[in-house]
Amino acid sequence: MADLNRVLVLAGGLSPEHEVSVRSGRRVAEALRRLDVEVQTCDVGPELLNLLTDDPPQVVFPVLHGTSGEDGAIREVLELAGVPYVGARPDACRATYAKPIAKTLVAEQGIAVPRGLALPKSLFHDLGAHAVLERIVAMLGLPLFVKPAQGGSAFGATAVTEASALPAALVSCFAYSDTALIEQQVTGVEVAVGVLDLGDGPVALPAVEIVPDGGVYDYAARYTAGRTEFFSPARLSDEVARAAADAAVTAHRALGLRDVSRTDLIIDETGRVYFLEVNVSPGMTDTSTLPLAVEAAGMDFAVVCRELAHRALLRG
Repeated sequence: MADLNRVLVLAGGLSPEHEVSVRSGRRVAEALRRLDVEVQTCDVGPELLNLLTDDPPQVVFPVLHGTSGEDGAIREVLELAGVPYVGARPDACRATYAKPIAKTLVAEQGIAVPRGLALPKSLFHDLGAHAVLERIVAMLGLPLFVKPAQGGSAFGATAVTEASALPAALVSCFAYSDTALIEQQVTGVEVAVGVLDLGDGPVALPAVEIVPDGGVYDYAARYTAGRTEFFSPARLSDEVARAAADAAVTAHRALGLRDVSRTDLIIDETGRVYFLEVNVSPGMTDTSTLPLAVEAAGMDFAVVCRELAHRALLRG
């Protein structure tokens, strides 16, 4: 069995989630070093290809969030360089990063999704924004939730309780994506369910319940210590916890993911589980849900990181 000795942690990137990625990468690097793995860290830049070809690491551990990191582009480069890496392949990343496509693929497996529609910015100009907005509210009702069709960390995402607030929500959304995903807002318990595959197939970690102090899990609530209360494991009945775990594993499989993912879900007052989206490169910071779930499962975060890297090495 090949020994894992040298890993390149890829973190940073050019997306609005740069700083979060840097923090995630730092934590993964420190965890691997604690287990005596030699770790080099690198951002996305002109030196990356030279590094991958002139002095290739055994494994690349991408901890890039947002564009390039999660849309499959950087993983295409890793495929070109022939370097093993942790996580999903480019085609699976592309399907997952496009939230409307991911919703469709997961819904086909019988998982509930919020009713909604995806509309490009150009359509509001071509058809007249006022008429389109009226039809949206007439069809979906209120409250609504507007978010970019691609992206993460809640950038450009807004809850809309009044029709008059919908135009501003779309303006905010279009600052991050040319297409908006507009959905009926499902109210209930928000949970994140991590999925790990360390060689025996994908397994759900304990669900982490998310309770932001302002009621909205926005960027500040995600990455500012003390702004959000986490319950790990989530305060769910055994039956609902199993349903959430099944939904996360189903989404992981439906989207063709591998190694690690995190699925965001809402559980309504009846206990029904609704799929929101999947992240192929979950945050690894001190306030991220995946490390909390690893701890709740009684696992060592450093050992999990090493096993993920070793699995990539064996895959070659």
